[in-house]
Amino acid sequence: MIDVDPFSSVTPVSVQPEKNRREGKAIISSRLNKFLQKRYLSLPQGDFCQATYVWIAYCGVDLCSKTRTMDFEPKTIADIPEWDISGQIEPFTTEMLLIPVCMFRDPFLLDPNKLVLCEVLKHTREPAESNHRNSCNKIMEKVKELHPWFGMEQEYTLLGVDGHPFGWPRLGFPKPQGPYNCSVGADRAFGRDIAECHYKACLYAGIKISGTNAEAMPSQWEFQVGPCEGIEMGDHLWMARFLLHRVCEDFGVVATLDPKPMTGDWNGAGCHINVSTVQMRAERGIEHIEKAIEKLRKRHAEHIRVYDPNAGEDNKRRLPSIHDFSAGVANRRVSIRIPYRVAQNKCGYFEDRRPAANCDPYVVTFAMACTCMLEEEEESE
Repeated sequence: MIDVDPFSSVTPVSVQPEKNRREGKAIISSRLNKFLQKRYLSLPQGDFCQATYVWIAYCGVDLCSKTRTMDFEPKTIADIPEWDISGQIEPFTTEMLLIPVCMFRDPFLLDPNKLVLCEVLKHTREPAESNHRNSCNKIMEKVKELHPWFGMEQEYTLLGVDGHPFGWPRLGFPKPQGPYNCSVGADRAFGRDIAECHYKACLYAGIKISGTNAEAMPSQWEFQVGPCEGIEMGDHLWMARFLLHRVCEDFGVVATLDPKPMTGDWNGAGCHINVSTVQMRAERGIEHIEKAIEKLRKRHAEHIRVYDPNAGEDNKRRLPSIHDFSAGVANRRVSIRIPYRVAQNKCGYFEDRRPAANCDPYVVTFAMACTCMLEEEEESE
């Protein structure tokens, strides 16, 4: 990705380090010669496998990774050994444990190499503060007879490494919102290369990605993951986020999940969740959907507190009001939307539009199961 005219005599930044040093220019990895990288990545690796462990950092939003060599290709998650980490997990040097929970193909190093999503445990084998998967998995086991399906719509915004929105004029602003949603054209769709590369990387990895599109604000995109059953929702969305950050790293841009990256009359970024149980998908399932919506209405404040990592403060910047709850058919300005086709068929799913882009999917699905499904499961027993 060297930004240079092939017919120009100008030397790319990556091959003139002394001049860059004198002028104080930083050489970022995205401007290194990718042809050289390909030479080394294509070398045979014998019977060895590189396993890249991925986990959620102490802050609960960022992701971390490190790689180890295995002398065979693991076939199941049981083949991946536990590992340890210190430093980045908590603000002190206590050793923590990485517990493999889900394995994917590696779209960067290619087969037979693997990406391994891990839970983080303390040395006492209690969950780390950032580990919400542990409690989420217990709830999903309790409601598994309801076969809960989830889909999440992850919005994100592309920025330059300087924090300026990708593709926006250096001074001033692009044209107002209106022509950018699902748009086509160099003056409207900023960063399609990144969105499409991320899509292919997810498909290769085995993530249940179901689509992507440009969003209402220029440089803002969305991808959808699901339907996933139970704990799988959080696993696949967190790994899809990891792939997004890695793809952006190669392109020299940043993907932010900030729920309101630009102040003013610009769209915020959410992570809407679609929810369905076996009863909702059955005949007259609309009754179960309406019952779930009433339960959510009563616990609106509780859900707002867990729908972003800052107890509602991030959503306060994004939503018109964090205090108001509403629901409606085919209405995208409400808290809970019943899609038009669901209303017509009287069964299917509902969409909760309140979760912020930087929410933890384990926390969101945990809250959804607790509010809408525990009583349903007890009734079915």
